[in-house]
Amino acid sequence: MRLVTLSVDGMARTGLVVGDEVVDLTDPAVGLPDSMTGLLALGDDATAALDRAPSTAARRYPLATTRLLAPVPRPPAFLGIARNYGDHIREMGAERPEHQTWFTKVSTCVIGPAAAIEVPRASGAVDYEGELGVVIGRRCRHVPVGRALEVVAGYTVVNDVSVRDWQRRTPTMVLGKSFDTHGPTGPWLVTTDEVPDPQGLRVRTWVNGDLRQDGTTADMVFSCAQMIAHLSEAMTLEPGTVLATGTPAGVGAASDPPRWLVAGDEVTVAVDGVGELTNPVVDEPGHGGSGD
Repeated sequence: MRLVTLSVDGMARTGLVVGDEVVDLTDPAVGLPDSMTGLLALGDDATAALDRAPSTAARRYPLATTRLLAPVPRPPAFLGIARNYGDHIREMGAERPEHQTWFTKVSTCVIGPAAAIEVPRASGAVDYEGELGVVIGRRCRHVPVGRALEVVAGYTVVNDVSVRDWQRRTPTMVLGKSFDTHGPTGPWLVTTDEVPDPQGLRVRTWVNGDLRQDGTTADMVFSCAQMIAHLSEAMTLEPGTVLATGTPAGVGAASDPPRWLVAGDEVTVAVDGVGELTNPVVDEPGHGGSGD
């Protein structure tokens, strides 16, 4: 199933996509929480309500005209792994990592489909990174690799927008990965029953219709299960945590000269079996256009 967060009269609600409509899961006929983190935290207790939702008299909205937010608008954690595709490692002239390298994207960077990515006043070196997003569904710690996918609620599409000069200034990469609007995710969360194997998915990115990235999750150095097992050795993963799982070759920084995003661009990221995420690019309000 495809779970969404939608905006109705300025209020966020959870929804279920059924055909070309969105069923309002917060309607009393279904009675589920209005936040995705709250919904996921219910675990198996939400299953019966989700299963009966399409047959209820709950409110429905046309999918084509409904404003979708990020599936998890404020995840408890938004973590990204660096250098996790072999072809991307080669294009950047880097070495294949022995250990997983993780960074944080501050949750205030998250936006949904059709929301604008801003080129900040502080830099013009803004890059795209199309990625598969993993959304944790159960509070967990010390998860073995063989059972790691059991704690996944589903998958989404992520654009790990990066301000490259800020990213390179510090080893943590946090600031360069966390500018406002630089965490597009969506358009929905696809549950695991529809994506039985996350390691065989095609990941593509277009800028203004020009195909820039075309890879497959089979090229990952560390699998989704390995990522979850590794992270859970160090920390408790909460329902709604989003993991950005790395990007294939074709980023703007690898071109000569670099092909940075500029106002007027449109970026589309597609992950087969998961969905397609499109966002326009604009200048941050008050941006003088000089890139300084």
